[in-house]
Amino acid sequence: MMMVIATHISIVIGMGSLAWGFAQSGFAVFARWVLFFGISWLFSRWQRWWWFSVLGLILTVIVAAVGVWFEVAPGWMLASGVFALIAWDLTDFAQRTQFETVTQELRDMRRRHIGRVTLLAFEGLILSSLIMWMRSELSIEWLDLVAIVFFLGLLQLALWFGSRRASG
Repeated sequence: MMMVIATHISIVIGMGSLAWGFAQSGFAVFARWVLFFGISWLFSRWQRWWWFSVLGLILTVIVAAVGVWFEVAPGWMLASGVFALIAWDLTDFAQRTQFETVTQELRDMRRRHIGRVTLLAFEGLILSSLIMWMRSELSIEWLDLVAIVFFLGLLQLALWFGSRRASG
């Protein structure tokens, strides 16, 4: 269940970042299409259409590159790419382990995997924040995103330590 929640949060943050970046730059109609694609991605997870995450990652990277070309804030574009990569990775991991018997070893492997992608999210946000700061584009919305992801990371860390204490 933890993997599903982390995947959904990654899709929401990734597509939300992409849409927000385009909306802030005056591409509101395009931002709505990005949001529609994000909803489609969430629906595909529910339907277990594993292939859609590959499409989601590729399209997100292409759209983010186009956004950088049109001078949309690069921090939002980089954040969307990082979270799309995380969503793809978690979907791929879930697909590869879906038929394995749930053991303590598998639960530990899932926790470690989520821990690694949480570090990736933090690194991506730090890099994006530095880019936004250097370009003088830090905004309250960006700081809100960083705070939300930081809170989710702390929550993940607390759950991870809590589950280790309960099992050990």
